[in-house]
Amino acid sequence: MELRISEAAAACFLEEWAYSRGDKVRIYVRYISGGSEPYGFGIMLDDPVDPAAEADADGLHFYMESKDVWFIEQGTLTIDRDEDGIAFKVS
Repeated sequence: MELRISEAAAACFLEEWAYSRGDKVRIYVRYISGGSEPYGFGIMLDDPVDPAAEADADGLHFYMESKDVWFIEQGTLTIDRDEDGIAFKVS
């Protein structure tokens, strides 16, 4: 499994979300609805406990804990910015 963070996404976190270089950004899986895609991703500032996937971008440290990586299996999670804000893509 792999995390990829685009330059545009990192800039969005720094400029629009007011995150600071050196922050640790946790990506986690959360239940969002009972529909065909009931799970999605959440983002929060937190310190790693048992990280299984990590990436650095523009001074920010992104990670997913071991208990959350089941959602991306052995794939890649790319975090980017689009016209609606932060976008997640699993491939």
